[in-house]
Amino acid sequence: MKLLIIGNGGREHALSWRLSKSPRVDKIFVAPGNAGTNGLHGIVENIDISPLEFEKLVKFAQSNDIDLVIPGPESPLVAGAEEHFRKAGIQFFGPSKKAAQIEGSKSFTSYELAKEYISQVDYDIVIKASGLASGKGVIVPESKSHALASLHQIMENKIFGIAGDEVVIEERLVGEELSILAFSDGYTIKLLPPARDYKRLYDGDKGPNTGGMGCYSPSISTLSLLEQIREKILQKTIDAMRKEGFPFVGLLFTGIMLTSDGPKVLEYNVRFGDPETQTVLPLLHEDTDLLEIMLACVERRLDFVQLNINPLFCVCIVLATKGYPCSYEKGKLINIGTVGDEAIIFHSGTAISESKELVTTGGRILSISATGTTLEEATKNAYKNIKSIFFENMFNRNDIAYKACNTNKEKSKDIITYLSSGVSIDTSDNFLNIIKSKIQTTERVGSNATIGGFGGIFDLKKLNYKDPLLVGTIDGIGTKIKIAQAIDRYDTIGAEPLFFLDYYACRKLDISDAASFIDGVCNGCIMAGCALIGGETAEMPGIYYNKDFDTAGTAIGIVERKNLLPALGIMKSGDIVLGLSSNGPHSNGFSLIRNIIEKYGLCYNDPAPWDPSTTIGLSLLTPTRIYVKSLLNLVRKGVIKGMAHITGGGFIENIPRILPDNLMCEIDVTSWELPKIFSWLKEAGNVPINDLSRTLNMGIGMVIIVDIMNLSEVLTELKNMGENVYSIGNILRRTSQHPKCLLKNLDAWE
Repeated sequence: MKLLIIGNGGREHALSWRLSKSPRVDKIFVAPGNAGTNGLHGIVENIDISPLEFEKLVKFAQSNDIDLVIPGPESPLVAGAEEHFRKAGIQFFGPSKKAAQIEGSKSFTSYELAKEYISQVDYDIVIKASGLASGKGVIVPESKSHALASLHQIMENKIFGIAGDEVVIEERLVGEELSILAFSDGYTIKLLPPARDYKRLYDGDKGPNTGGMGCYSPSISTLSLLEQIREKILQKTIDAMRKEGFPFVGLLFTGIMLTSDGPKVLEYNVRFGDPETQTVLPLLHEDTDLLEIMLACVERRLDFVQLNINPLFCVCIVLATKGYPCSYEKGKLINIGTVGDEAIIFHSGTAISESKELVTTGGRILSISATGTTLEEATKNAYKNIKSIFFENMFNRNDIAYKACNTNKEKSKDIITYLSSGVSIDTSDNFLNIIKSKIQTTERVGSNATIGGFGGIFDLKKLNYKDPLLVGTIDGIGTKIKIAQAIDRYDTIGAEPLFFLDYYACRKLDISDAASFIDGVCNGCIMAGCALIGGETAEMPGIYYNKDFDTAGTAIGIVERKNLLPALGIMKSGDIVLGLSSNGPHSNGFSLIRNIIEKYGLCYNDPAPWDPSTTIGLSLLTPTRIYVKSLLNLVRKGVIKGMAHITGGGFIENIPRILPDNLMCEIDVTSWELPKIFSWLKEAGNVPINDLSRTLNMGIGMVIIVDIMNLSEVLTELKNMGENVYSIGNILRRTSQHPKCLLKNLDAWE
């Protein structure tokens, strides 16, 4: 994939650094970028376009086949960048102009009225420029006279420019600050580790506000506090914005003050923070793909993506030039020596001069981020590595994270056992004995489906394949788990073939619940013709609470090389697209579904409005339809050119994955009757049909592409196998101006 990042600071360097690690990324362009982004990892290139030149940016994106645009600063978002790219058909990770106003407009428009208000209040205040001021538009007055003087500076002397044409006057909150960066797809939110940034210029939080002089993460906070912030503040914000008609898609950065009355919102930002981004991204686990998370937000399927964090701390220290945040000199030579493996240098105000030397161009020049197993170690590593950097007038704070390090020094001296920590080895052993007999029912050629060793074994030789390829896939079942919990039914969650490996994690193992889950997995394996040959059951108190649990499954299949799909070389205009009925939503879109059910005031044991013969919970837990046995013979015959599961992202995101660039798919949605469950969800949730069809399968769980000459044979065999199959579309020639998948007659679903 090709990406376009907008911006030129340390935040954009950090985004480029992390995104370039994604196996799906082929090229990254940064507009305009800095000396650190250009040439990064051999795939990042700067382009000389400013963040607000939307016409130039869109034209560049179109001519370079950009797949996703990622804005760094807030200014293009507030100015409406999302609309420009959306109209051009280019995916954009960020909120609409209307949603971005949560940051862009915080308001007294009259200087005289604001002055009168300050004179009347009898509590400490803060004064904020209502518009965008690069993170520096806040003044914390020490007295009423200071407040009035500050108001004059903002509204009359224009120290923050037009951002100060309006001001917000708020009660000053006292407590510890916390920065929360959360991904959102408009329905679901996923939090990055909490961070603590340092806005003031000098040690001891003295001096003027800046864009940020340092940061550390994770900051000191409890899991219960973070859950309170997530549920009571962030989720409510996301839900309210969606109900108002401008759902928030992108990265919501919320400033929180931990007061004696609980957490309070200081401010909202609609983009990654700087230096928070340089602090939290180094904490992402190696198996977490930042690009996949961003795409999941854009495609409204965030609930199905894992965001895993390394158990480390990170400290980021900003290196500025003297004079910042006011006037400062530029063009100073920068010397960077060798830093340790635990540290990363991110560029902000840097450039390459005409003489090919690295020089300063801004106020904040570089930031250095270092990790450690403790906050103390991370802090020590960060300050140690600063010694390898020098430029004239270099300046940095010397107290980043120091107060937190001192708070964190007391250690518990209690004797701790594995059992007292909530993990019982005896319970796990009893569980294995209970499930062994059920697992043996999945035995097939190549495996006896026994468990208990350190690895499952499968004998490929017994299958008599001539030129085999192995195919692996892994998936979770997302928030469908929440419905299983609500009605205590765990046996309807299954998976797919050669062999299968399951993963089950919980706070404390309930043998009955876990055995019921394995029973459902075994039933799925039998339906798919694969053996359950191993798995992992983990008790993790502190990660999961109450009856929370999580599951995932890995399926390994086999295919003859000559039958490997998609067969891109033989697809052509005129091929037929067939759709096989689903059993309902399968395992996608359950964050949206649960939200609708709960907001409608229904319980999972209530009769289903779309099917009164069953309950809501039982209907939603209908197992995912497994198409293996229906399709395997057709694949072996070579009459199927491509197959796509319709999962998160719907037709629009899944079918293009099996098409060559010169072909597109046109789907007529009147080709099959929309199941009642999807109609009800649309009406009850007032969900735009475009959003619904990008989230749910809309009644078609599998799409296959066949030659028109083989159509009759394929239809006959699928119907004989008990499938409901429809001819739903055609393959057409495509130019670069056309999408790869087009849905016709969508108004029929309105």
